[in-house]
Amino acid sequence: MIEDTLLETMDKMEKAVEHTRSQFSTVRTGRATPSLVDRLTIEYYGAPVPLQQLASISVPEARQLLIKPHDRSTLEAIEKAIRESDLGVNPNNDGISIRISLPQLTEDRRKEYVKVAKTMAEDGKITLRNLRRDARKSMEAEEKDGDVSEDELDRAEKELDKVTSEHVEQIDTALDNKEQELLEV
Repeated sequence: MIEDTLLETMDKMEKAVEHTRSQFSTVRTGRATPSLVDRLTIEYYGAPVPLQQLASISVPEARQLLIKPHDRSTLEAIEKAIRESDLGVNPNNDGISIRISLPQLTEDRRKEYVKVAKTMAEDGKITLRNLRRDARKSMEAEEKDGDVSEDELDRAEKELDKVTSEHVEQIDTALDNKEQELLEV
């Protein structure tokens, strides 16, 4: 039973680390990537639809995104969503596609993005700690029920702590990489 709890918790921790890494990709650096607009939703016939389903997104230059809608009637809605987003960019609509030119980041803006990335990393670590706490409660409940000995519980808790610290290190490493990427001029 404890093995199952540990395996399930490890799987959830892996997913939490991957989620944190994917969150990092939404933080803008000096380069254009399609992931910058991944979380944008467009109002399409009264329903919110992810941008990836309405258009193809490419990177023709290092600091430029090109968005080609599959249906030209969505151009204005996509442009509006980009303008209202927190990207801080002004889209150029040529009637066929939308070009987004990303300006060079200022040092203040870079530091601000580092703070955002640190907040995302801390949220990921909080998720890991919550998973560890839940697993501990589950294992302690098994011990109270008499399914597990005290020695087995101690061993499992040490393993759980080791796994948790490994996943926290993974988040820290990803954060360090993102910080270097953001502060790179």
